[in-house]
Amino acid sequence: MRGDIVLIADPRVARIPVVDNGEPLVDLAEAGFLIDIRQEDPLGAPRQFRAGAAERLAQAEKLLPAGLRLLVVEAYRPLELQRKYFDGYSEELAQLNPEYTPEQLRAAASRFVSPPELAPHTAGAAIDLTLCDDEGRELDMGTILDATPEQSDGKCYTAAAGLPPEAAANRAVLVEAMHSAGFVNYPTEWWHYSYGDRYWALMSQRTEAIYGPIEYRGPLDD
Repeated sequence: MRGDIVLIADPRVARIPVVDNGEPLVDLAEAGFLIDIRQEDPLGAPRQFRAGAAERLAQAEKLLPAGLRLLVVEAYRPLELQRKYFDGYSEELAQLNPEYTPEQLRAAASRFVSPPELAPHTAGAAIDLTLCDDEGRELDMGTILDATPEQSDGKCYTAAAGLPPEAAANRAVLVEAMHSAGFVNYPTEWWHYSYGDRYWALMSQRTEAIYGPIEYRGPLDD
C-alpha cells in the first residue's frame, strides 16, 4: 500500500463532522447526462446524485475537450449494498492474506470499497464515471472501471506508472475537468470522484462535510 495515499478508512476522515445541507437527490439521466446501464436497478438508484454535486458535474462536462462526454456508471448506492460490497471484498482479501490483522484488513479493503459508515456513495456525494465520445464509446483509461488493485496490478490507481500514453492522457483530462469543478478523486480508483462528503472535506481542508447518508426508495418517494 502506498503511504502517501489517504484512505477513506483513515481516522481523520471519520473525525470530520457532517452538517447535512438537506439538498435532495436528483436523477442524472433527467439532467441530461449519459448513463451506463451496468449498475442500473429498477428504482434508478445509481443515477441519483445530490443537487449541488450534479450542478458541479455539469460544469465538469463543459470543461471537457470537444467531442468528449462524461459517462456515469454509479452515483448513489444504498447502505445495505455498500455493506455487502465491503464485507464481500474483505472476505476475499482475508482468504488471500490470512496474516492480516483486522486493522490491516480494513485498510486494505478500503482501497477499493469504502467502509459503510463512511462511504460517500451512500450520501449521494460520490460518482463512478469515465469518458466517452459523442456516440457513447468509452475511451481507453488503462483498466476497466471497477478493477481491483489485485486484478489490475495497481493500475487502477489514478496516478499509476506505466500506463499506455493514451490512457494516461485520458485520465489527465478527466482529472482536470473534475478537479476544476470542485470534486476530489479517490486516488486508488481513477473513476471515483466525490463532492461534499467527509473525504472531500478532509482533502479540501474543510471543517465539515455537507452531505451525510441519505435514503432513496424510488421516484414515488421523491
